[in-house]
Amino acid sequence: MLVAPFGKEAEERMRDFFQSLNEKDRRRYAGLEAMKLGHGGVSYMSEILGCDRKTVCKGIEEILDPPELEPSRIRKKGRAQVLS
Repeated sequence: MLVAPFGKEAEERMRDFFQSLNEKDRRRYAGLEAMKLGHGGVSYMSEILGCDRKTVCKGIEEILDPPELEPSRIRKKGRAQVLS
C-alpha cells in the first residue's frame, strides 16, 4: 500500500467532508483524491474514507466520462410507476 501522504488530522477532515456530501459527490470526491495520489490511491482513499474500492473506482469513471444528466439533478430520472 501507498505510504500515507496525509496526516491524521487531514484524514479526519477528509472523512468529515466526505460524510457531508451526497452519494454522487462522495464517489467523485473519493475518485478525485485517489487520482491525485496515483498508484495505491484507490486503496488508500477507500481505507481512510471507509468506502468500498468499487465506489472509488466508479467515482474515477464518472470524473473521466461524466454521465449525461440535467445540471440540477443528482440522480437519473426513474421510470414512472403505474399503479393499477
